[in-house]
Amino acid sequence: MQVLTGGYAAAVVTLQQALAVYRDLGDRAGQAEAMDGLGFVHGLTGDYPSAAACHQQALELSRDLGARHDQADALNGLGELSSRTAETQQARDYHTRALAIARELGGPLEEARALEGIGHSHLRDGNPGEGIAHLEQALAIYQRIGVPGARRVQETLRLQALKPGSPSSMQ
Repeated sequence: MQVLTGGYAAAVVTLQQALAVYRDLGDRAGQAEAMDGLGFVHGLTGDYPSAAACHQQALELSRDLGARHDQADALNGLGELSSRTAETQQARDYHTRALAIARELGGPLEEARALEGIGHSHLRDGNPGEGIAHLEQALAIYQRIGVPGARRVQETLRLQALKPGSPSSMQ
């Protein structure tokens, strides 16, 4: 909840406390979840090196545990982070790996996050047709499962449609 209200410093403290408890308990799945949360918050604050390290640790823990859904979550986190640092091919690679896992497991939220990330990377690379196609797939999933990501993707698609020469503006 602290993240939703902009209390990033408090969220970091809370997540670090949770991480310490999980370590004391030997709960590696809890550690992975806390690390991924820390990566998310560090990314929001612009501390990209810390965010990357946290997401990477979450990915490694999840991989060691065979927790495929958590792997997809961490990969999407790394993809979203890479997209913020202008590494579009790396972002697309992370999201593509997350997409494969999400589809294998039937995880619609991670699938939609991956499709959204792939779509954005294509838009940044000047491939609007590919970008829009992936974003439309993400939007359909977000709408089906009823999460706020749908509004964000709708806005991106609306803005794309306004661009001259955009595949959406030609329909």
